[in-house]
Amino acid sequence: MVEQSDEYALIKRSIDGDHDAFAQLMGRYAGSVFNLAYRMLGNAQEAEDASQEIFLRAYTNLARFDQERRFSTWLLSIGSNYCIDRLRRRRFAWLTLDDVVLSVPTSAKGPERSAVEREERDAVQRALLSLPPTYREVAVLRYWNDLSYEEITQVTGLPESTIKTRLHRARRMLAEALRAEGVVHEEIPS
Repeated sequence: MVEQSDEYALIKRSIDGDHDAFAQLMGRYAGSVFNLAYRMLGNAQEAEDASQEIFLRAYTNLARFDQERRFSTWLLSIGSNYCIDRLRRRRFAWLTLDDVVLSVPTSAKGPERSAVEREERDAVQRALLSLPPTYREVAVLRYWNDLSYEEITQVTGLPESTIKTRLHRARRMLAEALRAEGVVHEEIPS
């Protein structure tokens, strides 16, 4: 795990104008930021653009970072807010099959298994994109970024009870959508 004092030293150096220090911070969190943006926006190219904008916003606001918080939580908060804003602007744009990012199967798996896994990933992504942005946000933060309820509270500013309610509803909506796609076959518990 990244030592926080080392991270705070990088932040201090970045504030003082050391671009290499900020590049190190970007390297540490590029995957998490891209993953958040991709899961929220559903498009790899848009997620790349969003990631750059998120890091730009973090850099320009770095002097306002509160060292009582974790840097990753602060950064994902910026990312989450940015993605929600983009979703609000584009409103009802839906994912097309042309937008689905296809992965190259590894040599360890057969083509049939790789195709099935790709179809399942695509179905999960479509189901995730079918959620309202407020539910999608908490689901992505919890299940793809593995944040605790407390960290999600810091990112979103929502009370823990609201987060739990939205997560419960998001899970039900995801299960319904996956069942409709034939990915999940059992009944959803009440």
